[in-house]
Amino acid sequence: MDLIGVKKMEKIFVAIDNEKVELTGAEKEAFLAQRAIDLADAAAKQAEAEAKATAKASAQAKLAALGLTVEDLQALGL
Repeated sequence: MDLIGVKKMEKIFVAIDNEKVELTGAEKEAFLAQRAIDLADAAAKQAEAEAKATAKASAQAKLAALGLTVEDLQALGL
């Protein structure tokens, strides 16, 4: 029998002093909420790093089009 629309129960265990403990109720909900926050933070940091790398490559391409190098900028103190 297929249970359409029924959410699969996810068991979550943590290790405390080498003992495996299952999280339930409020502890489980808090863990899942924190995991979602952590994943969102990691994705935001990755996106920021990619944006910075893209901006740097764009700036370097513009400088190269003007005939300037990184060394030229360093000589100017920039």
